Amino acid sequence: MEIEFRVFDSAEFRVGEDDDGTFEGIACQYGKKDSYGTTFHPGVFRRGIDRGAYAYLFMHSPFDPIGTFRAEERDNHLHIGGRYDDTARGRDARVMARSGSARELSVGFVRTDLPDWKKLAEMSDEDRDDTLNNIRSARLVEVSQITARMAAVPGSKLKTVRSALGALYTEAGEPTLAERLAAYDREHGRDSEIAYRVEEDRKMRERRRRAALLRLTTVGGA
Repeated sequence: MEIEFRVFDSAEFRVGEDDDGTFEGIACQYGKKDSYGTTFHPGVFRRGIDRGAYAYLFMHSPFDPIGTFRAEERDNHLHIGGRYDDTARGRDARVMARSGSARELSVGFVRTDLPDWKKLAEMSDEDRDDTLNNIRSARLVEVSQITARMAAVPGSKLKTVRSALGALYTEAGEPTLAERLAAYDREHGRDSEIAYRVEEDRKMRERRRRAALLRLTTVGGA
């Protein structure tokens, strides 16, 4: 299961004026191309929304819930409404939403409209781009409140904020869909955009790893 994340710059997010801790907002907009170059289509979450409450997170951390919400798919967007927890973290998140320091919403989802990766790999560039860039079916996983201008880097999976030590390690496990497609394209001599993006992401991770090592070395030698 590969969880993806999206932030919509013009999404509405409102916090209740009273002390009841309520909030509501648009977590996902339909028919608009986002910074990843993808477009969500109306009905995308039709079969992917639970009727019960979801955990409302901060910065996509499952260890940092700040409230609960319910989701409803409307004609041109995914609407959420919920309440902050009456905890220190919940109250802090509410204050940050009101001040503007953390008032963006980011939706976490799993795509359910993609064929097997091998079928994608064998598609023409045009057909593959159309399939990858148009999200027609997905399962909602969570919605997070994130700090201003802290959206995930376009074209890559969200990387959680890590300590200097944590940045030295890469995530173990199965390769992502993008990594599988990039490997296939390289093996078949195909100069594709996705292979380029994966290589750039690899270089960025390596630069971060080296920077983290340098910081730890500097601190250790101080």
